[in-house]
Amino acid sequence: MLLRSVCLCVSVSLWLVGCTSGPSAPDDSVYIEELTEARDAKDQQFRETSDSPVPKEKRDALLPLRYFPIDPNYAVPAALKLANERPVFEMPTSTGTLRRMELVGTLEFTLQGEPRSLGAFVPEGTDRIASLFVPFADLTTGTDTYSAGRYLDIDPTRTGYYTIDFNRAYNPYCAYNASYECPFPPSSNRLKVAIRAGEKAPGA
Repeated sequence: MLLRSVCLCVSVSLWLVGCTSGPSAPDDSVYIEELTEARDAKDQQFRETSDSPVPKEKRDALLPLRYFPIDPNYAVPAALKLANERPVFEMPTSTGTLRRMELVGTLEFTLQGEPRSLGAFVPEGTDRIASLFVPFADLTTGTDTYSAGRYLDIDPTRTGYYTIDFNRAYNPYCAYNASYECPFPPSSNRLKVAIRAGEKAPGA
């Protein structure tokens, strides 16, 4: 417990001084404004671009996307505990196939006063990691949020310290279009807490 406390204290310090571990929010108003602008840009992209995952006939019903209110308390420091030899997970997908993913490590963090963890993955055979894929489900899954879970994409760091920002949690594309293949979160990434942040289930 002492080691974990030290790690989290170090990660908080690194986070506050503005390291490259992820988004920080020293000024909540600036953080909220930037995230709101990013959401508006995503709505515009989904409505106007030819490669939008939202079919044209559904855009009026599904856009703008629905979100929980932005809450900086859902952006928390985390430490990545690396896995040994990157074990391979076969993740079931929305089309019934299996997606082979390698576990890079486990992100350990504290949320709502409790220690929690999420596995971070990359596609099998990845040599140079450009992004960590973190699929998850929580106690809102299937009610307020999409029934197959949500995703986070997190940039790798050299320090091993990160920020997990659940305000940036987003739906897989299969939430809007069944033609997409989307992996489901493994049981180890099912949080026993309600994450009332990020994208909600698509509108009717």
